[in-house]
Amino acid sequence: MRIFTLRLGPSFRAVALAGLLASTSAMAQEADALNGVALVIGQSDYGEVPALPNPANDAREMVKLLTDLGFDARSVTDRDARKLRRDLERFAEDAEEADVALLYYSGHGIEAGGENWLVPVDAGLEALDEAEEALVPLSAVLDELRQNVSVTIVLLDACRTNPFPAGSAIRREPDAKPEPISQSGLTPVRGAAALNKKPDPQENLGMVIGFAAEPGEPALDGSPGGNSPYAAALLRHLSAMQGVEFGQVMRMVTEEVYLATGAQQRPWTNESLRRLLYFGLAPEEPGGVDGKITGERRQLLLTMADLPSVERVQVEKVAAREGVKLDALYGVLRAMGTDVVPDDPSELDKLLESQAERLREMMGQRAALRTDDPEIAALSAAADRALAEGAIRSAKEFLDQAVARVEETSDAVDDLEEQIKNKRLADAAVYAKRADASALTFAFREAAADYARAFDLVEKWDEDLAWNYKNQQAEALRLLGEAKGDRTVLQEALDAYRQVLDLLPNGEKGRDWAITKNNMAVVLNGIGELEEGAESLSRALESFEEVKAIFAAEGDDLNWAAAENNIGNILLLLAERSGDMATVEKALAAYRAAVEKRDRATVPLDWAFSQNNIGLAEFKLAEPRGDAAGLGRAEAAYRVALEVLTKDSAPIDWAMVQNNLGNTLNALGLVRNEAGLHDAAAEAFEASMSVRTREAWPHQWATSQIGLGNALNNRSRHEWTTWSLSAAIEAYEGALGEFDRARAPLHWASAQNNLGAALQTVGQRNQDMAFLERSAAAFRAAREIYAREKFPLDWAMTLNNEGNTLRLMAAVSGEPKHYESAVAAYRDALAEFRRDRASWQWALVQASLGDALQYLSNHEAHTDSLKASIEARRMALEVLTPETAPVEWANAQNGLGMSLLNLSTREQNSSHLPDAAKAFEASLKVFTRDGQPLQWAFAQNNIGDVHWNLAAQGGGEAEYQKALTFFEAAKDAFASAGHQPVIDLIDQKIALVKGELEE
Repeated sequence: MRIFTLRLGPSFRAVALAGLLASTSAMAQEADALNGVALVIGQSDYGEVPALPNPANDAREMVKLLTDLGFDARSVTDRDARKLRRDLERFAEDAEEADVALLYYSGHGIEAGGENWLVPVDAGLEALDEAEEALVPLSAVLDELRQNVSVTIVLLDACRTNPFPAGSAIRREPDAKPEPISQSGLTPVRGAAALNKKPDPQENLGMVIGFAAEPGEPALDGSPGGNSPYAAALLRHLSAMQGVEFGQVMRMVTEEVYLATGAQQRPWTNESLRRLLYFGLAPEEPGGVDGKITGERRQLLLTMADLPSVERVQVEKVAAREGVKLDALYGVLRAMGTDVVPDDPSELDKLLESQAERLREMMGQRAALRTDDPEIAALSAAADRALAEGAIRSAKEFLDQAVARVEETSDAVDDLEEQIKNKRLADAAVYAKRADASALTFAFREAAADYARAFDLVEKWDEDLAWNYKNQQAEALRLLGEAKGDRTVLQEALDAYRQVLDLLPNGEKGRDWAITKNNMAVVLNGIGELEEGAESLSRALESFEEVKAIFAAEGDDLNWAAAENNIGNILLLLAERSGDMATVEKALAAYRAAVEKRDRATVPLDWAFSQNNIGLAEFKLAEPRGDAAGLGRAEAAYRVALEVLTKDSAPIDWAMVQNNLGNTLNALGLVRNEAGLHDAAAEAFEASMSVRTREAWPHQWATSQIGLGNALNNRSRHEWTTWSLSAAIEAYEGALGEFDRARAPLHWASAQNNLGAALQTVGQRNQDMAFLERSAAAFRAAREIYAREKFPLDWAMTLNNEGNTLRLMAAVSGEPKHYESAVAAYRDALAEFRRDRASWQWALVQASLGDALQYLSNHEAHTDSLKASIEARRMALEVLTPETAPVEWANAQNGLGMSLLNLSTREQNSSHLPDAAKAFEASLKVFTRDGQPLQWAFAQNNIGDVHWNLAAQGGGEAEYQKALTFFEAAKDAFASAGHQPVIDLIDQKIALVKGELEE
């Protein structure tokens, strides 16, 4: 198809519609006056094939436009075959008296056998068998128009998909050969031959046939209730024919549809005009903003029409990739000019990408523009619209006008700006003051919100205040996250601190930067405490090391000490995860280095914090070894810290130290075997929770609940009853009510482990299988978090604890399989609790393994397990001492005595009995009647058994007398506690011994 331009050769004569427009074209002014008729058809309400929402709308608006353009226009809608055929015949008749005939059809159309058929609204499948009657062929109408009118224009918005079933064919007559239907509606290529018969050059000036889409492509119907893209483009641009040649108008239409559909649809025009075609008078074009944008858009569309397809493809790809409108990107290219656009495709691609990014930024900044000036708002909105439609120069002009308006009003704004600034600063101070008050009551979420509001108010007015308020917001979020043990809130705090960093000028790594990075690392530390891995802790450690170097370079001793103190905190946490005591030593060294820079007289609070941390490190080093001296040093550090950190002056910090003191007193109670120390520990935890309440500090409250449970659990060792154990279970379950498994997995696992230990002791005391089963389940739950590869020592600890429960389950149920499971658990635990790196834990597991093996041997014919139990207990006693682990040492001595006693009985060999007696008697150094009456009573009974066996193996009356003495002492102790089943058993022994003495 040849494109006719506006350039006229000497043999060309312009054609114009008379009386419609006083054309600005000199050639148009010389044109002959021609008359025009138009028929507009809109087919929407189909009965048997899919209906089309928009053709009726298209027809209604098109007939109005054509009438305004000077055509004698008529519109018809929803015509059946008879009426449609009659409409076309009448139109052909009317056209005989006209110079220009324009036919617009919107509806279904099909092509088959080289003929384009219009589909009436009453057409169904039966129409396909008699097309000449039920459908309307287009070629006959065109032939008649060609013969009777000088210029014919046919606009077909019927290139929609075939409305009939796929594979359908038509027969012109019932007996004719079937002709397959194209699946894309009207097909211009196939129809072109029929539509392009050469006209008589003396009688006909040619024909224009416009199709809504390219050959073989369907056209879109548009949004329901509107117009099709093709109709919308015609409505917008046919009115542009004032001095513009008709071929150019159709090119505008083509590119308009292309842009409106995002390159999905591009109309196709078949021209056979032998003259340039101009129209005369047209409806009044829009003025103002609409006129300027529409005018530039039309020039853009004409420019686009000449673009090669290769460049089109590039523009389409970049627009899709960068998420910008095709209109705007084409507009940028036009505004730049052809001399700037590179010929090289790769350079063009780079240019398009950079301009697309700039466009995206411009469009994204629209929401940021806030103005009370309606003129500026209108100009800005006009610029946005112009950008969206590719009218880049118009957008620039609108923005020039907006800037001019800004400059006109700037003096008045300057006067108001100072008033606004002072008002904003004053308002922000009120919000900040309320935030301070909220923080005092631990309402950190409310405080953070008020600091954020204060920041918003001053951000544009005062950089220092903005930095300060944002920093306080981050701090409030940090405290909230720590109080609730909530990683999500801590992440909010981290994000707020990042904004604080962004507020620092030029990204300088000075003192303020270092302080902020330090605070971010504190948040990472808090997140790391709640995570199973060590990634956040490692990131925090790197940050603390970095800021410490900055403080050292600036000679800032106090902040250097703070960073060094924080490094110690991270090292201590990492040591807990790995069990590496060398890392604990490094943490202690960091705390001691920090306290050297913190003078009690000048910075008493900082000094006290360092003392607390020194206590923590001393505790971590001493507690696994049962080191009473180390635990004493930890206690002393906490107590001097409490001289400064009082409940009145620093309640939160005082509560933290009380909690730490409770842990240390609890451990000391185990080492020194003193019930009073466990009572003192419980008091310390209760004191801590008087400040760290569940409502204000749920995470810290739950931590103290675990500590209280531990103190009560250990206190129960000195009692006959299970009162303390029940209270301990209640404390652990309370902690589990706050320690969510997903949010705080490590704390949850710790609470599960400790709950399992308390349930285990109750099950042992009451011989209650249900408590023991709950205990085993709690240990297994803890091990779901304490995976061996991540937490090897914690994994081994819970295995050992579960082994203890399994051993008790075997004793209660009498099922040896539980002993076997216990032995397996202990041996697995020993794979991680090695003597060279965890000697104390290794010894405890060896002692427990000895217990399980001893009881397992009762179900075996051989004595291998019994001998292995003696070996395990003796190895445990190589590490356990009455000074470092008195209760555990005494239990191991008692267990060794039991194994030796059993071996003597099994082998009928009295040589083992003296060693058994020594072991039982050694346990009495710890198991006193006043301190551990239950254990003392069992030891008395066991010593009685030794003497009874010695008597039975030839020891004589003296040994029976000794046995009787010990049995009666045990009975008296058990009677005080009301343990009737044990009393009954001892009574049987006493009776037997007395019987032997009487004989």
